[in-house]
Amino acid sequence: MRSVRVQEAASFRIDEIYRYTSERWGADQADAYITGLFETFERITTGSVRSRPIPAEFGVEGYVFRYKRHFVYWKALRNGDIGIVTVLHERMHQIERFQEDFGT
Repeated sequence: MRSVRVQEAASFRIDEIYRYTSERWGADQADAYITGLFETFERITTGSVRSRPIPAEFGVEGYVFRYKRHFVYWKALRNGDIGIVTVLHERMHQIERFQEDFGT
């Protein structure tokens, strides 16, 4: 069975999402949002999350899907696991942030 591995940049972004949501709408809402996000990560392993290939202009191979107000970028790792690369808010400049998080 494939595992989901949250990579460093994604972990940082998820922490930011939690803090922002908690400060703005409270800890219960932040907990619910992050729990839903991680449940969706797990659904990648079963193929029940509709993902599309990352556009060529990003310069990397991987996939993206939308979770509420965020875009989740992920890739298949060499061992077959799922690597969550980053999670970006819909209002962020996607290419610039994505390249920072992928290290390109």
